[in-house]
Amino acid sequence: QVQLVESGGGSVQAGGSLRLSCAASGYTYSPYCMAWFRQAPGKEREGVAAIDSDGRASYADSVKDRFTISKDNAKNTLYLYMNSLKPEDTAMYYCAADPRIRAGCLRLRRTINYWGQGTQVTVSS
Repeated sequence: QVQLVESGGGSVQAGGSLRLSCAASGYTYSPYCMAWFRQAPGKEREGVAAIDSDGRASYADSVKDRFTISKDNAKNTLYLYMNSLKPEDTAMYYCAADPRIRAGCLRLRRTINYWGQGTQVTVSS
């Protein structure tokens, strides 16, 4: 079992920055892939960024060079640093993880078992 709790969402103007955090608890025996997804109203949930068990990061094309994912293993916390935010980044952001998955979880939305409750990010123009 993995419990995920996100925080850090809010409202910003275009061009602004936010940092999302995801505190993980439960299964912490070995590293596993963790990811951020987002879902805007009327749209499917999409992968934003992921970090593999070996620390390798991957990003959706829409956020490359603007967002940075990182993980503090000592605190079991995942972060998403979001810069140069755009109105199209507005969405509910979810942290996701699954101890069965070591890599590539950005593409495994339908496989991942554990999700946080989400944190809203709103970017105004």
